[in-house]
Amino acid sequence: MDNEYTPDLYELEDENGVKQTFELLDCMDYEGERYYALTPFFDEEDAAAMLEDSGEVVILKSEFDEETGEEIMASIEDDDLYEKIGNIFMERIEEMFEFDDEDEDGCHDHDCSCGCGHDIPQ
Repeated sequence: MDNEYTPDLYELEDENGVKQTFELLDCMDYEGERYYALTPFFDEEDAAAMLEDSGEVVILKSEFDEETGEEIMASIEDDDLYEKIGNIFMERIEEMFEFDDEDEDGCHDHDCSCGCGHDIPQ
């Protein structure tokens, strides 16, 4: 069984024609619109760039491009809406990566028999 993680990648082009690959962190529908949270993607060859990356999260809105007939990801022009959507995504992302009361060894239960070394009450 292959447990290898395969990220959802999108190559996006900015208003200056510069292309960059992004990894999808999350997407959600809010008030009838679809929004995406993405972060720059670096493959193993770009390890140095990954270390310099600030952990940027880009929030984009789904729009229909009438010229091509396809969905595109576009900037959110309304600053208040951008902030609101950004805050919702940050809460969702923090919850996704939140660790319960997990110890360094990965054990959730201090009274277990997983071999983690925690004392089991007798």
